[in-house]
Amino acid sequence: MENKTALVLGASGLVGAALVEILVSRDYYQQIHLLVRKPLQLASGRCIQHVIDMDELQRYNHLFEVNDVFCCLGTTIKKAKSREAFLRVDYDYPVEAGQLAAQHHVEGYYIVTAMGASSRSSIFYSRVKGEVEDKLASLQLRSLHIFRPSLLTGNREEYRFGERVAEKISPFLNPLLVGPLKNYRSIKASTVALSMALTAEKPLKGTYVHSSHQMADQAARHS
Repeated sequence: MENKTALVLGASGLVGAALVEILVSRDYYQQIHLLVRKPLQLASGRCIQHVIDMDELQRYNHLFEVNDVFCCLGTTIKKAKSREAFLRVDYDYPVEAGQLAAQHHVEGYYIVTAMGASSRSSIFYSRVKGEVEDKLASLQLRSLHIFRPSLLTGNREEYRFGERVAEKISPFLNPLLVGPLKNYRSIKASTVALSMALTAEKPLKGTYVHSSHQMADQAARHS
């Protein structure tokens, strides 16, 4: 470790929880700061939790004085209960975090969006994800890495019927998705998290987009 520090938003989510576990196991960061709404059960003393109100993110400006920021925030319209609430979590918070990261000249900003993200999409969810990407790219961060997973698999706190069904059939379907269709294979949340961690350890300046199959290939090479 070289006194590197990281900040993670969304540490209680599917990818965020896996990411924290991986960052702790790899010893690349001496301190890992977590912005959370309620305390988490953690085993590592290198993780420092900050229980905050995400609607007042600017108040915690000083917490962005780190080397890298990881944004794993995300919800669904069903869970958020309105488009406005969804936008707050999936657009406003990631953008505000990006702005604070830019102000503090962080070395890297790493964010999870979704396959199909495009500001020109006719699908609301995909359009919002694309708009987040576009806005972050305009901030001219030193290093911006966008991770676009397809169907995420893992142990979620909430039950999503469609995703549970997809998880059941994906082991049989994934081998059939070859060539350009590889991006449609389901991907483990832990694989996305590992890709984020590995990418941060070899930072490249500029803006990069990582597809599902690229993340899976990167993780496979590491194992």
